[in-house]
Amino acid sequence: MPNKSYWSHNIDVYAGDPGGAQLAAIRGWLRLDQAFARFNRHLRERHGVTGAQLAMLRIVAERPVTLAELRRSLAMHPATLGQLIDRLARLGLVDRRSSPDDRRKRLVQPTSTGRRLLAAAPMAGPVRLRYQPADRDRLHRLAAAFEDAVELFGFKEWST
Repeated sequence: MPNKSYWSHNIDVYAGDPGGAQLAAIRGWLRLDQAFARFNRHLRERHGVTGAQLAMLRIVAERPVTLAELRRSLAMHPATLGQLIDRLARLGLVDRRSSPDDRRKRLVQPTSTGRRLLAAAPMAGPVRLRYQPADRDRLHRLAAAFEDAVELFGFKEWST
């Protein structure tokens, strides 16, 4: 099948057998999982950060943001978020400083080193959705598919 990718060909092969849909879903998950692992390895080797660290750096580069705003807008445990920001600060990629409006609030923003890393690192992973145009219906289908995956894979208890 010269015009079909290996991936789409194998979905067609599974379509005729009773377990084909399950196998296609498992293959899709494995492909995504392997891509994440390879992407993270690439980032660590070339840029010294993980995909989660790079995504957080991209988010805080949009505008100075407080830790409280990040906690409210991201579905992350506060300790995990704090560790991510601490690691970025230790790497010299973000600064944390008091807000001029309220000294109790801590603003997070990228350093010049952080901005250089953003310019050099590939734009990939979920945060890419914030920067690349995509069809709204397609994004809704993707969100629903991820929600389904959490439930179907039995991860619900660990997802909050």
